Amino acid sequence: MKILVIGGGGREHAIIMKLAESPKVDKLYCAPGNGGISKFAECFDVAATDIEGQVALAKKLGVDMAVVAPDDPLVAGMVDAMNAAGIRTFGPAANAAVIEGSKVFSKDLMKKYNIPTAKYEVFSDSASAIAYIREQNTYPTVIKADGLALGKGVIIAQNEEEAVTAVHEMIDELKFGKSSATVVVEEFLTGPEVSVLSFTDGKTVVPMVSSMDHKRALDNDEGLNTGGMGTIAPNPFYTEEVADRCMKEIFLPTIDAMNKEGRTFKGCLYFGLMLTPRGPVVIEYNCRFGDPETQVVLPLLDTDLYDIFDAIDKGTLSDLDIRWKDGSCACVIMASGGYPLSYPKGIEMHGLDEKGQVEGAFVYHAGTKFADGKFLTAGGRVIGVTCTGSDLKQALDRAYAAVDRISWDGAHYRKDIGKKALNK
Repeated sequence: MKILVIGGGGREHAIIMKLAESPKVDKLYCAPGNGGISKFAECFDVAATDIEGQVALAKKLGVDMAVVAPDDPLVAGMVDAMNAAGIRTFGPAANAAVIEGSKVFSKDLMKKYNIPTAKYEVFSDSASAIAYIREQNTYPTVIKADGLALGKGVIIAQNEEEAVTAVHEMIDELKFGKSSATVVVEEFLTGPEVSVLSFTDGKTVVPMVSSMDHKRALDNDEGLNTGGMGTIAPNPFYTEEVADRCMKEIFLPTIDAMNKEGRTFKGCLYFGLMLTPRGPVVIEYNCRFGDPETQVVLPLLDTDLYDIFDAIDKGTLSDLDIRWKDGSCACVIMASGGYPLSYPKGIEMHGLDEKGQVEGAFVYHAGTKFADGKFLTAGGRVIGVTCTGSDLKQALDRAYAAVDRISWDGAHYRKDIGKKALNK
């Protein structure tokens, strides 16, 4: 099989490395890829959002399957375009990807089908939103951009001033472009957060190993929201009892709801959950593999990933016995100085071998470039240093030992990834 993976971050690197284990996969391509991915797959400089360009590339390469990994092209309809061109494709069609593409759609879906989520209201003018926030007068309060915003479209306002500022920036100043012309104002919930990625063919849903993301830029969950500064799997707060409840109250009802709406979801459906005192609730849905959750979940997968993609495409997921390895996995993100705001690019990295790796760990490249025999930084989140272990402590110890051997000017990372899980 020849497979084209669309995207260019750490998530795509993790998908490629797992597909590379399959005896059925002969050749891997990635577009656009990055410096690290280029050592394991042939890369092409076609933007992940260039639907026409990606379809043309897939045809030219004669691929047997395309895997659309990022949210933007999924929401824009790349899977539909690939399928129309006769190319088997992993990922949801646009009418199902809207579950991530519009917060308003997903919240209304949950309300309609009684799927547990936070109380909310929707606004497209700032005056009404601010009046509602003042009327509620409970803080923190959560303000979310309706559309995609690179994982940064959620503001947790600690007081009225912060809430008013967030509303003006989103609706009036269009901080996130059209994505924030409409906002969701949501009650703030408390409890451990859990990410559960799941495989689904629209009938059967198979949850993957649970994980815990760390969104804030700095230790102790301080600083700005990022796309994720590290992950661990499995998440110790996600017990068998919680998993059973989520399957009955959230996972199966969501698949059923999408089918009833004529929006059958096939691919990877990500459930962002919070375990509140009243039970598990949905914080968000994603229509694809999470980043950096994928980097700790796929290393624990013991079943051929191509076989899973194939079964989802054929609608035969229920026939497959998906198995997972024992132990834990930890990923520490090393980022550019200044991330998630502005940061320099093109800084030489040290400590990596010719494949962009370091002994004792696997380094997933997110924002790197390979030029003149050197790895250079080319993004905010640069690499994800990942290790497995017999337990979480061992996985974390190994990951941080590997981080210590990698450096570049301005590199920063959190030193408390997994701490909450270890202290549970």
